Amino acid sequence: MKTHTKMFCDCLNDASEKHPNVNICPICTGHPGTLPVINKKAVELVLKVGLGLGGKVFPKSGRSKFDRKNYFYPDLPKGYQISQYDEPLIGGGKLLKVRIRRIHLEEDAGRLIHAKDHSLVDFNRAGVPLLELVTEPDIKSAGEAVKFAKELQSILRYLDVSAADMEKGQLRVEANVSLDGGTRVELKNINSFRALGEAINFELKRQGELIATGKKVVQETRGWDEGKQQTVLQRGKEEAQDYRYFPEPDLPPLDAKAFKLKELKLEIPELPSAKRRRFAEEFKLGADQVEVLIQDRKMADYFEEAVSEIEGGQGREKKIKLLYNYFTSDLWGLLSRQEITIDSLAVRPAHLAHLAEMISSGEITSRIAKNILEKMVASGLDPHEIIANEKWAQVSAESALRPLAEKVIADNPRAVGDYKKGKTQALQFLVGMVMSELGGRADPAKLKKIFEEILKERKNL
Repeated sequence: MKTHTKMFCDCLNDASEKHPNVNICPICTGHPGTLPVINKKAVELVLKVGLGLGGKVFPKSGRSKFDRKNYFYPDLPKGYQISQYDEPLIGGGKLLKVRIRRIHLEEDAGRLIHAKDHSLVDFNRAGVPLLELVTEPDIKSAGEAVKFAKELQSILRYLDVSAADMEKGQLRVEANVSLDGGTRVELKNINSFRALGEAINFELKRQGELIATGKKVVQETRGWDEGKQQTVLQRGKEEAQDYRYFPEPDLPPLDAKAFKLKELKLEIPELPSAKRRRFAEEFKLGADQVEVLIQDRKMADYFEEAVSEIEGGQGREKKIKLLYNYFTSDLWGLLSRQEITIDSLAVRPAHLAHLAEMISSGEITSRIAKNILEKMVASGLDPHEIIANEKWAQVSAESALRPLAEKVIADNPRAVGDYKKGKTQALQFLVGMVMSELGGRADPAKLKKIFEEILKERKNL
């Protein structure tokens, strides 16, 4: 979760730290006699997620508490994890018609690095705040599971509670798989959406084959082996009683009255599902186009601000689609190649809208528009200023285009002959020659008309 410090101490929560065992202290490394202190910001972030998903905050009589979850593993310095059991922060809620059972807050363990003959442990991650969300068994296929996980990732990012980057370990998925409500197998710590789908499909097939041959499915925890493309046994699955939960004696219960819930609710932005519906309705974009936009809240907000600058009336829908194409193709391509983020982009949304308006009106050609966009990214200037500075205004006056067309016709008798024989591509060649001469600034429609008129006159002579 996006907090400055860890869950129960003031060590930095810094996922980018490369040096092991730097962001540690006696509290997060489990020294005897140390006392944890609750990170209020982490609690508020969980509450925002719960409110955004329609859950009930502090569902157990307006209070919540932390518990000790007891188990041993080398990267768990205290020998137990501070988590939540029977009084979580959030109960209920729904996402994509999937019911949510609970959302609770806990601390992360450290990280083990295994070598050939030994293992190393890095405690930088130990004590980092984790949000855990548990669903009801409403998901019926691997495809539904992947769709759910992707939507959850988007919501976490929209709420700005986590970067939720699976490659960096900021979002992990554990799928509990069973056939027809039978014995449940947990697939642990899956770190990509593709692996999630593959692991579930493999496990469904594996369990189906066991049942078909009269064998029993054993309750256990399995991992996903990417190389072998199969799930592999890790350990027997623990039950709640195996963890010997009991209330954390060093932390007081949390009371709903200590939090400004109304203010937290006002901080919740328009979430992906609502934005998806509104973009489709207001902008008349296809479902796939809308999906591209809403994946990143900042990108979606940028596009919406640009659309607000597009003039109304006839042709507005066409201009919005043109704006979409330049935004998601040309501009995104420049951002990617130059490693620029939307936060540091010099191009204002209004300027991008002006560019789309100029292309739509025929004031500039699409070829010149690409050059202008590069200058906009580099300088932050409005396209009108760039056109004036570079003298890139479109040439559409017949007095300027006709002499050039006459010269190209005189210099290319073979192409003229081909056109007279009915080869229409010859006309495109002639138009292209003038476009090249003017650096793409000629009005192609006007130029084509001039060529047709000249060639028709010569044919009639």
